[in-house]
Amino acid sequence: MSNDESPNTLFIDGTWQPAGAGGVREIRSPADGTLVTTVSEGDRNDTERAIHAARRTFDDGTWANTSAWDRGDLLLRVSDILVRDQAEFARAESGDTGKRLVESEQDMADIAACFRYFGKLAGINGGDVVDTGSPDSFSRVRYEPVGVCGMITPWNFPLLQVAWKVAPAIAAGDTFVLKPSELTPSTAILLMRALDEAGLPAGVGNLVLGSGPETGALLAEHRDIDLISFTGGLHTGRSIAASAAATVKKVALELGGKNPNVVFADADFDTAVDYALMAVFLHSGQVCSAGARLVVQDDIHDEFVDELVRRTEKIRIGGPYDEDAETGPLISAAHLEKVSAHVAKAVEEGAVLRTGGRRPEGERYANGHYYLPTVLDEVAQGSYAVTEESFGPVLTVERFTDEDDAVRIANDTHYGLAGAVFSSDVSKAQRVAHRLRHGTVWINDFHPYLPQAEWGGYKQSGIGRELGRAGLGEYQEAKHIHQNLRPQPPRWFDGR
Repeated sequence: MSNDESPNTLFIDGTWQPAGAGGVREIRSPADGTLVTTVSEGDRNDTERAIHAARRTFDDGTWANTSAWDRGDLLLRVSDILVRDQAEFARAESGDTGKRLVESEQDMADIAACFRYFGKLAGINGGDVVDTGSPDSFSRVRYEPVGVCGMITPWNFPLLQVAWKVAPAIAAGDTFVLKPSELTPSTAILLMRALDEAGLPAGVGNLVLGSGPETGALLAEHRDIDLISFTGGLHTGRSIAASAAATVKKVALELGGKNPNVVFADADFDTAVDYALMAVFLHSGQVCSAGARLVVQDDIHDEFVDELVRRTEKIRIGGPYDEDAETGPLISAAHLEKVSAHVAKAVEEGAVLRTGGRRPEGERYANGHYYLPTVLDEVAQGSYAVTEESFGPVLTVERFTDEDDAVRIANDTHYGLAGAVFSSDVSKAQRVAHRLRHGTVWINDFHPYLPQAEWGGYKQSGIGRELGRAGLGEYQEAKHIHQNLRPQPPRWFDGR
């Protein structure tokens, strides 16, 4: 394809344009391999142009000095556009990811809420007055934009992860260069169109599509980028942090998790089973906060796992527009191979494969990247299966005896993103939640998202916060504890 035929899907300095070298990428559905769209594939030169536009625009000062209320109004207009065009956004999201359309529709509501939240937050607190202890002096802390932000987002929740970065950056008065996953660019393109329609000035927001080595790496190392925000895998996150260190730029990393779902014997049985299923098999386990580790009390282990396996085997698999499907495909052939290898290694190490562990049979699955929901029982603490992410529909089961044992096992991971506690004893649930070294802990619930809450991780799940501001900055972790006061089975998967 010639440069003239390359689609105009890069947005740089307020204009849509093709990649300078004419690179293109075909986006194909993970569900059946059909062509979804063709987009421009940028390179380092395209990224350099985008960085230059963002730098020049920020240094000009006009955008940073725009009224915070005006920036907030722009975000509210974007929220309205997302609501107006939610069907188009949802179908684009499902086309790229293979995610069930109903899940993408639910994501759109969260994304609109994110823009609405930051739109209302902009301008509320521009700084603080500091008591000097003397009537003859005056001090204040003024909150100012960081500058130029580089943003690298993943493929599992493409637009939600973009929203978590773009909305607060606009509210703060920053400029940015966004690089979405090369596998799922469609909703980022739609969002930039929405931002343009809402009146975002040229150069404030820039979109470059392309691979990590060609585009993302430059964002991490470039001296004109003041902050790099990345959501993705641990290995890439370490590389980005190392590159960013050369220019001592601010870094925000969210690097996934190996998240424990702790179920005590006194938990409501049916509710806990339902949530355990949803926690790990939603979006085929391709969720950074997925409850991939079931940590269940000895007293109910056998009964609980038997019922969970029975229900797992009834989960219906299909494409994004299959109304009977309850979960869908993995993102790519490479990821399918990775998940398969993860399960094989777990079994080699002694895990008991209770169900799944293979691709589904049948012609309808032949061209998609499908993998059966899988349960691995009797998994040894510290083994590969419980320390490394599969990022697929794979649940490991560990036993515990008492409260202290549960906390010890749940915290035995180099990640610390999220976790959950299921118990009818409110005091015990709160005690355990406080002791878990994970950034978000749900009590008798799993996966609820609140735009106003902190989202980040302990240990190697990341540094910095996606949302909110910790009270004592770098010297405190900010944990979000969410308790469902009236837990009911979510019935995400029927299987009854």
